[in-house]
Amino acid sequence: MRSMFKTSAAAFAILASTMGAVSAEGLTGELKIFLDTSNPAPRATMERMIEQFQAKNPDLTVETTVIDREAYKTQIRNFLTANAPDVATWYAANRMRPYVEAGLFEDVSDLWAEPAIADNLASTKGAMTIDGKQWGVPYTYYQWGVYYRKDIFDELGLSEPTTWEEEKANCQKIIDAGKKCYTIGTKFLWTAGGWFDYLNMRTNGFDFHMDLLTGNASWQSDEVRKTFANWRELIDMGAFIDNHQTYSWQEALPFMVKGDAASYLMGNFAVAPLRDAGLSDDQLDFYQFVEITPGVEKAEDAPTDTFHIPSNAQNKEAAREFLRFVASPDVQTEINNGKNLGQLPVNAQSSVDDDKFLVEGFEMLSSNSPGGVAQFFDRDAPAEMAKVAMEGLQEFMVKPDNLDKILARLDRARERIYK
Repeated sequence: MRSMFKTSAAAFAILASTMGAVSAEGLTGELKIFLDTSNPAPRATMERMIEQFQAKNPDLTVETTVIDREAYKTQIRNFLTANAPDVATWYAANRMRPYVEAGLFEDVSDLWAEPAIADNLASTKGAMTIDGKQWGVPYTYYQWGVYYRKDIFDELGLSEPTTWEEEKANCQKIIDAGKKCYTIGTKFLWTAGGWFDYLNMRTNGFDFHMDLLTGNASWQSDEVRKTFANWRELIDMGAFIDNHQTYSWQEALPFMVKGDAASYLMGNFAVAPLRDAGLSDDQLDFYQFVEITPGVEKAEDAPTDTFHIPSNAQNKEAAREFLRFVASPDVQTEINNGKNLGQLPVNAQSSVDDDKFLVEGFEMLSSNSPGGVAQFFDRDAPAEMAKVAMEGLQEFMVKPDNLDKILARLDRARERIYK
C-alpha cells in the first residue's frame, strides 16, 4: 500500500483559526516526508501533526508519502540511496545502525546540543547515539515492566519488590500458594528476549548489554554466565508456567487472568487485553523490574519510534525544523494521547493521559531510568543474531543444563555474524 497526500489551503486555514495566528518560520521550498505509520490510527495522527506543521509554515510545501510498514522495511535502503525524502520514520538504536554506517542518515547532533532537546529527551539520547553522535529524534515509546495481580499480592501479604532478594522471596510465597510467579509464552521466542534484557541489564548494566548485542562482548563471559545464573534461580524454583514454549504471548494471558500466575513481564500493550479479559484496575498493577546488582543503574526496554533526516535530503533546514517540532512537548503530548497513538511521549515536559499505567510508565522512563533505554533484544541485535540467540534463550528456559552448549553456539554465531 502506498499513498500520497498534500495538505490543502482549507486545512491550513482551519488549523490556523484553532491555533491562533500562523507564525511563519521563514521556511520555503518543498519538504518530503516518508511515513511507515500505515495503520489507520497512527496514520491519521501523523497526518494531523504534519498539517499543524504546514500551518505554521505556509510558504513551505509539504508532501507526505505513507508506505505499508512491512513494505517500508524492504524499501528503506533503496529510497534513502536514490531520490531520498527530507524526513523519514524509522527506529532507534541498532535498527538505525546499518543506515548510519552506510552514510544514509544525517548527523543531527546540533539539534541535541539545543537545551529543548538535550534536557527533555535525555532518556533516549543513548538510543539515538552511534559513534558519539545523534542521528534522529524520537516521537513515541512505551514501557516494559512487571504487570501483576494486586489482589493476589494482597491476599498473600506481598508488597511490590525492589530488590532481587525481595523478588525471589515473593515468588517463593506465590509458589507455596500453589500458583506460578510468572506467565510467559515463548513459542515466538521474543518474550524470552525480554527476560534476558532485564536480567542482563540489571546484572551487568546497560553498556555491557549493548556491547553484547552489538557483538563486542562474549556470550561465554563471566558477566553473561552470572545473568544466566540469576535466571536459573527462578527456573529451578518453578517460577514460570509449564510448557510455555507451546504458547504465544496472547495465549499466556489466561494464566494471569484466571489467577494461576501472579505476574507477566511484558510491554504496556498487554494492558488492553488484560482489561478486555475482565481484570479491573483494582486487580492489576505494575512495578519496575527490580535491582539485581547494587549500584547498577536501572535501564529499561522502551521500543522507540523515530524521525530521521536522510543524508541525501534536499531541504535539510526545513527537515531540522520539523524534527524540532516533532520533539516539542505539546506535539508529543497530542500525538501520544489515548485518542491517537495511546503511547508515551518521550519529552519529559509532556503530559500523559489519565491512565495509571501510562502515568507510571512515563514517570519511570522520564525520571527513574538513569541507566538508559534499550530497544528490545531483537531490535538491538542484528536480525540473524537475534534469531539464533532467542532460540538459545528459549532452549535454556526449557533445558537449563544445556547452558554451556548454548553459550558456545551463540559465541560461534557472534564471530560469524558480526565479522
